[in-house]
Amino acid sequence: MTGSAVGVSDGARRRPAPLLTPYVRSYEGYRLDGFPPGTHLGMPSPEVTVILTISESVELSRGDGRSPERFDALAGGLSTQPVQIVHHGRQHGIQLSLTPAGARALLGVPAAALGPWAVDLEDVIGADGRELFDRISATASWDERFAVLDRILTRRVVRARSTSPDGHLVHAWHLLVADPARPVRAVADELGWSRRHLANRCAAEFGLSPKDVARVARFDRSRRILRADPGRRLADVAAECGFYDQAHLARDWRDLAGVPPSRWLEDEVFPFVQDDEGVPGRHSET
Repeated sequence: MTGSAVGVSDGARRRPAPLLTPYVRSYEGYRLDGFPPGTHLGMPSPEVTVILTISESVELSRGDGRSPERFDALAGGLSTQPVQIVHHGRQHGIQLSLTPAGARALLGVPAAALGPWAVDLEDVIGADGRELFDRISATASWDERFAVLDRILTRRVVRARSTSPDGHLVHAWHLLVADPARPVRAVADELGWSRRHLANRCAAEFGLSPKDVARVARFDRSRRILRADPGRRLADVAAECGFYDQAHLARDWRDLAGVPPSRWLEDEVFPFVQDDEGVPGRHSET
């Protein structure tokens, strides 16, 4: 556990059971309390997000004046827009980062079916969603909570009718995410598809165009680097992540995050959701 005059936090990260590793990148537990109330930006990511709360609901705002939507457990699809997470200085729960294959195997739907917003997990997976929430809420330790996830998610994989998108789409996803600078035409040519067919298949499976898959992957890579090393020169980050130049990085941050990197680093005081650079327990605010 860490603490400061502002707040305290603890948490844990775990790799899932071996059968689940093609579908779940990580389990990340977090507990934060005593921080200033505010809004945290859940950034676009090339992963489907599942959040299971423990002590109180998570509140998501569309930023259009409507009241935030509250979820005890949610699944969020792939998007090119940030999500505003309203908090009251405390959060407690577990985040799961799923691959597109994980959406099919564990949620029973392609990532595109979730849309760009969030849906109640129970609406997607029925009684298993309620069981996950109830058992994790009633369990005291991170190890026990992660064991609950392993048991219920393994059961879902075993029962799944479809555990992976079409192999061509899996390959296209890998090419676009691993090398976001690769032209979409080159990906289509490697598959033997037209660009239009690739675009249609990606939209149907992932909910994003091939170009947007690459943009989100490139953006996410830059976000991770800046979180790990806030002092890095943006020009160096741009070159490392496959942007044309620093101006290209700035445009994508404006489009995908709504703020420049410097503003995000300055304002971010609640870095638990989609923060893969450190377990929350290793973070403290000063």
